[in-house]
Amino acid sequence: IQSREQSKNIETAIAIDDWLLNSNADRNAFLLAIGGGITTDLAGFAASIYRRGIRFAYVPTTLLAQVDAAIGGKTGVNYNSLKNMLGVIRQPEFTYLCPEVLETLTYSDFTSGVAELLKTFIICNRQAPSGKDFYSEAVEVISFIHSSEDRVKAIKDNSARLQPLIHEAAAIKAGVVMRDPFEKGERRMLNLGHTFGHAIEWLEHSSTKISRTYSHGEAVAIGIIQAAILSEKLCLTAPGSGDLKTKLEADFKTCGLPTELPCKIEDMASAMSKDKKADGGQIHFILIRSIGEVADKELPVSSVVKLMSE
Repeated sequence: IQSREQSKNIETAIAIDDWLLNSNADRNAFLLAIGGGITTDLAGFAASIYRRGIRFAYVPTTLLAQVDAAIGGKTGVNYNSLKNMLGVIRQPEFTYLCPEVLETLTYSDFTSGVAELLKTFIICNRQAPSGKDFYSEAVEVISFIHSSEDRVKAIKDNSARLQPLIHEAAAIKAGVVMRDPFEKGERRMLNLGHTFGHAIEWLEHSSTKISRTYSHGEAVAIGIIQAAILSEKLCLTAPGSGDLKTKLEADFKTCGLPTELPCKIEDMASAMSKDKKADGGQIHFILIRSIGEVADKELPVSSVVKLMSE
């Protein structure tokens, strides 16, 4: 399956399975998905439900897919405008990261993956080969690309600097997934920014509360800032971490990411309550102690909305 963009819904997954069936694909079939996160999520889900599961693998072609979507075994489709509400966890045979394909991206496609890259280093921030930490190195490289007159050319020219960042982000996520494949604990940390981000995406498609369309990465970037705000309100930020929200806002802006919430926090309550991570009326909000350390805190949506409205 090769696609630049597909509608990520159950009908599309069934269409893939119809194609497999009409092609006489048996249980020994192998499905190779070449594309971005939507393509890999769809193909993995379709392969997982076809004949109770056939083999599949990914060649992710976007930054977002290479550092996040194509790693970890989560497959799924959207349902009733809610992100990834239907899906299974099933690992591909392999995920092949080809750095050269990033040189063919538009700048907007590239930017959509930047938030997931930075998110990974906010969760786990080790020392980079340059001697800096990976988060600082990523901000430096991405902000240089963003400030360049020819951004697409800058992506190609900085490929050698991007490769270790992508490799590290992919390795961090793969390590987390190996230790917690079914999201019982540590893997929840990878959802940093996503509860708020998914609510923004839901409002885009189900209401008139938001006037513009945000990519998944842009929504996650805003969600990370909201997580920082909530962390500070709950006094969870570590001593010495300074004004975390202000630092993250400044870094994200230099990288070309949006930081402002495009609606009222109250407007997001319904979508957050429907989040697939909801557990007994509470949600696992991933909060930030410092860059490199996050925490999982179960909170009712009503309490979060009230606190962040103050």
